[in-house]
Amino acid sequence: MQKSLYFAPPAKNEPVLTYKKGSKEREKITKAIEWCRSNLVDIPMVIDGKSVYTENKIKINPPHDHQHLLGYYHRGDESHVSDAIDAALNAREKWAGMSWKQRASIFLKAAGMISGPYRARINAATMMAQSKSVHQAEIDAACELSDFLRFNVQYMTEIFNDQPESDELHWNRFEQRSLEGFVFALTPFNFTAIAGNLPSAPAMMGNTVVWKPSNTQIYSARIIMEIFMEAGLPDGVINLVYVSGPVAGKVIFSHTDFAGIHFTGSTSVFQSIWKEIGNNISNYKSYPRIVGETGGKNFVLVHESANANQVATAITRGAFEYQGQKCSAVSRAYIPNNLWDEILCEIKCDMDTMKMGVVEDFSNFVNAVIDEASFNKLSGFIDRAKQDSEVEIIHGGKYDKSKGYFIEPTIIVTKDPHYVTMEEELFGPILTIYIYDHTKFEETVELVDKTSMYALTGSIFSKDRYVIEHVMKKLEHAAGNFYINDKPTGAVVNQQPFGGARGSGTNDKAGSKLNLLRWVSPRTIKECFVPATSYKYPFMEE
Repeated sequence: MQKSLYFAPPAKNEPVLTYKKGSKEREKITKAIEWCRSNLVDIPMVIDGKSVYTENKIKINPPHDHQHLLGYYHRGDESHVSDAIDAALNAREKWAGMSWKQRASIFLKAAGMISGPYRARINAATMMAQSKSVHQAEIDAACELSDFLRFNVQYMTEIFNDQPESDELHWNRFEQRSLEGFVFALTPFNFTAIAGNLPSAPAMMGNTVVWKPSNTQIYSARIIMEIFMEAGLPDGVINLVYVSGPVAGKVIFSHTDFAGIHFTGSTSVFQSIWKEIGNNISNYKSYPRIVGETGGKNFVLVHESANANQVATAITRGAFEYQGQKCSAVSRAYIPNNLWDEILCEIKCDMDTMKMGVVEDFSNFVNAVIDEASFNKLSGFIDRAKQDSEVEIIHGGKYDKSKGYFIEPTIIVTKDPHYVTMEEELFGPILTIYIYDHTKFEETVELVDKTSMYALTGSIFSKDRYVIEHVMKKLEHAAGNFYINDKPTGAVVNQQPFGGARGSGTNDKAGSKLNLLRWVSPRTIKECFVPATSYKYPFMEE
C-alpha cells in the first residue's frame, strides 16, 4: 500500500471565553455547576480500560463548602498499582507500533471535545472540586489542556521530521523510539491541564502510562480519562489509579521496567523520588527519564523608574489569583522606598474591592484553599507573623474554615529580607514585601538571586532599558520563566514554555518540543549505498 506524508492541522491557542452576564457560555457553566451540586458521582479507577471499584470509598467535598458531598472515589492498594503496570506493559508493543498519525488523531479529537462539548463540564468540575473561579477554570481546564494536546501533536510531527544530513552515497536517519518500559505520571491538584498533560505527553510519543492524580483533583481527572477513552485511546495505554504516594512508589520504583516519571509537585517529594530511583538504579532495564516541575518562591523586583499602577496590578493578580496556589504565584516582592506609598495606595484600592467566597458567585475574585492541611499551614504562618515584631500585616490576616477553607488575601511587610515567608514556599494567598532603599538597587538584585532555593518565575518592573538588560543578566539563573513589566504568572503553551531550575525542577519546559523529546529514545540509522571493498585508505599508497 502506498503511504504518503501527513501534516497535522496547525495548532492555535484556544480563545478564552469571558463568561459575561447573558453569554451562552455563562448559561452553560451555570447549568453544569448545578449538575455537580445535585448529583453524587461514584468514581472508579481505570485499569486496562476497565472500571475498578473497591470497598474503600473516600468522600469528595468542595473546599469552599466542605460539608457538601460531590461524590466518592475508590481508593486502591499495591495490587492495583501492579495491575496498572501489567496493563501498561501489555499494551506497550501495540501502542508503540501504532502510526504516530493515529495517535495524533486520538489526542486531537480529545482536544476538540475539551474545547467543545465537554468544556462546561470539565470547567465546572474544576471549579467545584478545586475551588477555582470560572476564569481560572477556563484558562486551565478548557484552554490550556486543549492547547497542550494540539501543540504536542505539532511538536511530535516536528520531532519525527527532524532528520540528520545525508549525501549521495549515505542515507542517515533518526528513528524516535518510545522508552523501553512504562512511564509514571504523578500529577498535582492545582491545574487540570497539568493533570491531563503529564500522562498524555509520554503516551503521545508511544509510551504507556500509570497515572496517579492528586486526591483533591480526582473529580476532574476522571473526566479527562473519560474524554481520552471516548476519543479512542486503547485499553491499557493510560491507567488511572487512586492510591497514596508511598504505596505507588513502593511498587513502581522497584519495578525493572520503570522507564520514567513525569511529575509536578513539591520539591521535597521530588527529591525523595530522585533518591529512591538512585537507590534502585541497578534494577532498571534502562536509565529512567526523570522530569519534574516543583516549587517556586517567585518574585517581583521593582525599580525606582517603574509605573506604580502596573506594579500594583501585577502584585494583586500575581499573588492572589487562585488563592496563590499556582507554582508561578508571586510570593515575595522588592519595592523601592521612593515608590512605596504610591504602590501601597494602589494595592489597597485593589484589595478593598476584592471579594472572597464560593465559586458559584462569579463576583468573587478569591475562593478557598484546597484542603484543611493547607488551611492549617497557612493560618499558622499568619499567626506567627502577627506575633513577630519584625513584620507587619498591612492587609488581611483573617481566616475561617467553618464553611470552607478560606484564607483572606494577606500582605506582610518585613524589615528582614530573609524572613521565613520571604524564603519558604507557602502555596497560598500570602505575599511578603521587602521595602528597600532605592539607592541600593544592586544589593537588592543580589538579594533576589540568593534568597531562595527556587528558580521558577520572576519579573522586573522598570522603564529603564539599561536596568532591564542588567537585571536579566544578573538574574540569569533565578527564574526559568522571566517577565518584563508583567506579572510572572499565566504562562501560555507555545508562547511561554514553562519550567524552572535550581530547586524548581528539571526545566524540561512543558508546552514545548523540549518536553516531548524526553519521552523518546532516538536510534541513528546509517545506510551505505556503495560499501567499501578494501581496508586500505588513500594515504597508505606508496
